[in-house]
Amino acid sequence: MRLEQIETFVFGNPPPRHGGRYFIFVRLTTCCGITGVGEIYNATFGPDLCAAMAVEVFDRHFAGSDPHHIERLWRRTYGAGFTQRPDVTVMGVLSGLEMACWDIIGKAANKPVYELLGGKVHDRLRSYTYLYPPEGDVYPDPDTPNVYNDPDLAAQAAIAAVDQGFTAIKFDPAGPFTIYDGHQPGLEDLERSEQFCKHIREAVGTRADLLFGTHGQFTVSGAKRMARRLEKYEPLWFEEPTTPENPANMAEIARFTSVPIATGERLCTKHEFARLLEVGAASILQMNLGRVGGLLEAKKIAAMAETQQAQIAPHLYCGPVVAAANIQIATCSPNFLILESIGTFDGPYMSPISTPIEWQAGYVIPPTAPGLGIELNDEVIAASPYTGSELHLDMAHTPV
Repeated sequence: MRLEQIETFVFGNPPPRHGGRYFIFVRLTTCCGITGVGEIYNATFGPDLCAAMAVEVFDRHFAGSDPHHIERLWRRTYGAGFTQRPDVTVMGVLSGLEMACWDIIGKAANKPVYELLGGKVHDRLRSYTYLYPPEGDVYPDPDTPNVYNDPDLAAQAAIAAVDQGFTAIKFDPAGPFTIYDGHQPGLEDLERSEQFCKHIREAVGTRADLLFGTHGQFTVSGAKRMARRLEKYEPLWFEEPTTPENPANMAEIARFTSVPIATGERLCTKHEFARLLEVGAASILQMNLGRVGGLLEAKKIAAMAETQQAQIAPHLYCGPVVAAANIQIATCSPNFLILESIGTFDGPYMSPISTPIEWQAGYVIPPTAPGLGIELNDEVIAASPYTGSELHLDMAHTPV
């Protein structure tokens, strides 16, 4: 079996655009006609350039190789050009290609990928969702009350999510995040954040865990002030309280608060996650399978976490192919905690794939189909190209 061809697809995510503005997919084909799909989570450059990078990496390191040789292909790409470091762009491209190889391997073996990475541990996977505005209003006017700035509206959305079956909900009311973070939270930010936790906790009681998100916004002292406000509401986690460059800073917060620290969506490879674990910066690791280095790298990270009594909660703010990969790694990981979902995995978000993700009353059901268990919908993807110039996710360019 040899890898012969690559195709790339940049899909413009239709409204309400949950998961981002666009998704970058790849499809690899072997000389014997087996195909595998992957997704690149790369927000640093425009999507067409990232797709071109995938072609370059495939032609240079993957073409003509046996897709089973994951370790060899991984090391070729990781060490190319005398790098051997967690470069976020390279790792995004490598993640998509590696993911597609696993899809091929699973199809060739007629097994789901999780059966080839240790086998099924979990028959169903607990999931959570963000609190989103009403359908069609994903970017509401920030000067009007909405679920992002009004605790009463957020509490109503939380009740609706819990009534659907979710047992955990995430929200991030701490204010804007900028290229100049970390900053001190203002008193209004602290008060708004506490009121969100208070109102949502009163609304859902013990029916759901609260997941408090930030985007690496704060200084160490600012994060401590925020954590002190949150503790009485028993959130399941305080996500990425400081910027990701220095795990020792985050570790100081972890020692200060009883709220578990979760982080990892911006990190790449086992090496960056090892630093988190070494200093005790987080007990919940949120690797994104389209950025971290792929499925085998995520499995290694999960194993390292297991030795430290840390858990994994795969991150998802991209497309449904990464969602499918997240499901595979969660299913075979003993220390899996919870899975991020985009709502209930239905609607426009799922349109670029032709196979569903099964969601039942708050849980994802692992697929039994071989490989990742999904296929791209070429017709839908072709009908919705991304024509914008904005990146997948932006930070404000002025200080708070």
